[in-house]
Amino acid sequence: MKTGPLAIALALTLAACGQPGNSKAQDGVFADNRVVPGDALAMKSSFAPVVRTAAPAVVNISAIGVQQTRDPFWGIPGQRQTGSVGSGVIVRDNGVVVTNYHVVNGMSSIKVTLNDRREFNARMVLGDERSDLAVLQLEGVNERLPVLNIDDREEQQIGDLVLAIGNPFGVGQTVTNGIISALNRTETNISDSGSFIQTDAAINPGNSGGALVDMDGDLIGINSAIFSRSGTSSGVGFAIPAAMVKRVVDNAVGGATAVVRPWLGVKGETISADIARSLGLERPQGVIVTQVWNNGPGDRAGIREGDLITAIDGAEINDQGGLNFRVGLHEPNESVEVALLRDGRRQTVTARASSLPGDPDVDKATVIQQGGLSGAQVLVLNPALADRLGGDPFLSGVIIGGIDGRGYARRGVGLMSGDVVIALNDRPVTAISQLTNVPRGARLTVERRGQRGILVVR
Repeated sequence: MKTGPLAIALALTLAACGQPGNSKAQDGVFADNRVVPGDALAMKSSFAPVVRTAAPAVVNISAIGVQQTRDPFWGIPGQRQTGSVGSGVIVRDNGVVVTNYHVVNGMSSIKVTLNDRREFNARMVLGDERSDLAVLQLEGVNERLPVLNIDDREEQQIGDLVLAIGNPFGVGQTVTNGIISALNRTETNISDSGSFIQTDAAINPGNSGGALVDMDGDLIGINSAIFSRSGTSSGVGFAIPAAMVKRVVDNAVGGATAVVRPWLGVKGETISADIARSLGLERPQGVIVTQVWNNGPGDRAGIREGDLITAIDGAEINDQGGLNFRVGLHEPNESVEVALLRDGRRQTVTARASSLPGDPDVDKATVIQQGGLSGAQVLVLNPALADRLGGDPFLSGVIIGGIDGRGYARRGVGLMSGDVVIALNDRPVTAISQLTNVPRGARLTVERRGQRGILVVR
């Protein structure tokens, strides 16, 4: 997950992937009965019926862990206790709860308090850092618990009323209301594969993992972040759509320990207004394909460089993040419908999404022992590894998986964890052996957070 620059304070609300069942949203009733309040009596209407439906499935979460520390003067290692407070949603009546990954990541003890004040210990059965979602199992459940139905049909519209239910600042379960301010927000600096619901419902620290519900009391999203300079709600919050919540919860309930995201093997760029005019488009829309992975899903489906991808499974896309999100909703080997424009003609091709090639194991790093990169833990980059680390799957080189702060790679060269060494003295780096004894004066071409530069070994 990428963290945005404007002091983005993570503060999520619930994500409920409900048990299979019927709801008004699934029947399409909500979509056909949107009305604006027309008189004073309607303005006095209450959200209480929606709250009575949704609130019993929203829980408070408190977690405790141990953080490794080092004395800044003596350098003596130590430990300190750390804690986290957030929210969650019961999504299966046997005690399956979904919350935010950042609420429970690294925590050794997790306690869940229900709306009726009952308490349960819980364990994490699946954590997905990319989506910032985690699935917990309550222990000692011997009765059916209340759950929220999930509405993953994406029938929401900008302006629809929504409620956020969570535990802001640890004061206890709280309900706030607002509207959907925008849909399919991708350029948020929160995630390179996220497409968020934006809402002005008040979301604050402690709401993390709580629910965004519609007027039928169905879960439509997990509030995952806010834009704020103060750390509190400024009316710009972002929720993980229910479709992704369902994907993660279904994986956990099905026994998976990780979410495997497929890809199309295509890379593209958002088109500008000038490019749109040159293509004869009425408006800028779509992603121009700039690279196609050889023998990847897109290549096998006939997608070419220069094609303009306009939609995935009927959903409009406008950037790489939106494309990644739509494809990531699928399981590997499922079919994906890709609408594109080629030579002025619109067509649709079917691609079979597949797992990214390569080994994503970050524990297989090699530690450089001598030369300019001593102290660096390095791995040869491949698409699966790059994707796991939140990088560009099309990028080649050697990635710095970890680094010793006292080693020369950090002190003398300035390398950081996550840097990708693209070239050594202008020659492409494709193997770790090229970096095992880098001499003084060598020039390293390095990519860091999408920017390239030169580092010289002094």
